[in-house]
Amino acid sequence: MPIELPSLPYPKNGLEPYLSAETLEFHHDKHHQKYVSKLNGLIKDTEFAAQSLETIITTAPIGPIFNNAAQVWNHNFYWRCLTPNGEQQPEDPLAEAIDSSFGSYDQFKAQFNQAATDLFGVGWVWLVKDGAGVVSILATKDADNPLKHGRIALLTCDVWEHAFYIDYRNDKARYMQAFWQVCNLRFAEERYRAN
Repeated sequence: MPIELPSLPYPKNGLEPYLSAETLEFHHDKHHQKYVSKLNGLIKDTEFAAQSLETIITTAPIGPIFNNAAQVWNHNFYWRCLTPNGEQQPEDPLAEAIDSSFGSYDQFKAQFNQAATDLFGVGWVWLVKDGAGVVSILATKDADNPLKHGRIALLTCDVWEHAFYIDYRNDKARYMQAFWQVCNLRFAEERYRAN
């Protein structure tokens, strides 16, 4: 089965005014689609052709197959981390885990934003959980993601420039403020409880 581009879980204008329909059109329909198409071409007639994205990510050597598989997975995950009904407050048990690790939700947001703005070049910032239920922030370069580090992804923000340049140009800090307006904490809570 070829890897497919999933539909967005909201209309392209559903995240406005924080992320424009134009951004989602380029980011989802062009960037994300390119990773999907490239990956399908790379894995055709290989041992990876019938494997899940997760298996490819955890078994492929670093290189074109891993990079494209990870970017497909990262984007699939990122779209679910956004919602038109954002700026929520976390609920337990995730809220307790955040308070335990960071002191408060506001301190978590500040540290998450700092990790994003400090990330040199391109990559992702994640809220992750370990096997004991402890949450932490993980910043990854390029296509790297928590699956390679034995962590469970709960939430992510794409800090590649294509995620924000149309709307915010080079102002990553302003993009991070907008991210929280459309952040889907209900999704993160479901991930925390389920994994």
